[in-house]
Amino acid sequence: MLREDVTFDAWGSRCAAWLYRPDQAAAVADPRGLPCVVLAHGFAGVREARLDAFAARFASAGFAALVFDYRGFGASEGQPRQLLSIPGQLADWAAAISYARSLDGVDPERIALWGTSFSGGHVVTTAARDHRIAAVIAQAPFVDGLRQALSEPIPQALRLTAAALRDELGAVRGAPPRLIPAVGPPGSLAAMTQPGSEAGYHAIVPAGAPWSNAVAARVLLRLTAYRPLRHAAEIACPLLVAVCDEDEVTPPQPALTLAERAPRGELVRYAGAGHFDIYAGETFERAVADQIAFFTEQLRTTPAPLPEPALV
Repeated sequence: MLREDVTFDAWGSRCAAWLYRPDQAAAVADPRGLPCVVLAHGFAGVREARLDAFAARFASAGFAALVFDYRGFGASEGQPRQLLSIPGQLADWAAAISYARSLDGVDPERIALWGTSFSGGHVVTTAARDHRIAAVIAQAPFVDGLRQALSEPIPQALRLTAAALRDELGAVRGAPPRLIPAVGPPGSLAAMTQPGSEAGYHAIVPAGAPWSNAVAARVLLRLTAYRPLRHAAEIACPLLVAVCDEDEVTPPQPALTLAERAPRGELVRYAGAGHFDIYAGETFERAVADQIAFFTEQLRTTPAPLPEPALV
């Protein structure tokens, strides 16, 4: 397995990425080139937060993998920092896919998407727009902002809305973003405060990673209207939805509905697993094995045999 630091252009800024390729022993000779899985993180995340673990396993199984940071996050360019724009991140996905299709040795018709948590919604939206995508995995996905908002206690929702409005009004005046923690303990003024969220998030971010526990509050005004689930029927490719049954960050029911509504949807559930359990340990091992099996089946890493010549 080989990893290379690369960058690609995303609307005038450079997105930092890792490109994984299988070594010769793992790669299956294929004149079409390798399938490539494109990965990005969830809400305010960076690629160091265990995406390297998934990408390395995919490369060991014979796939190329491109793991990128969104503009304004991690090692990527983009100002202002920590400003999460839903249209902007979807544009970054489009740029990453375009770059993956341009890579030497990659089959541009076998590009797959892998998203987790908030990016689990992005891959659903992206696949509904781009019918050239060959396969998608949505892991513990955020797919219904309205359902998510209704799960918040009313006092917490009001505090977050007030913070978001202050940031939005400041933006109108040209002020820099007003940041709040992306994750915090229950009862704190943070975007994610479900029990276990703070410990779970910090557990997957290694020491020294370019991660800031901060996000511009204004994005909270837009989350309720972001409902990738509405596009489920528009996804033409196979979709695997991985659900953690004890997920308190992204409630499982919308993800279950996504798998039902997608024309080629498949579902795998992890009993007893919370939102962050799927990134490491036993649940990770089970999930990554399921995901490799799905990609192997859907991307057909072994080329079809040539027909025998007709006898004359």
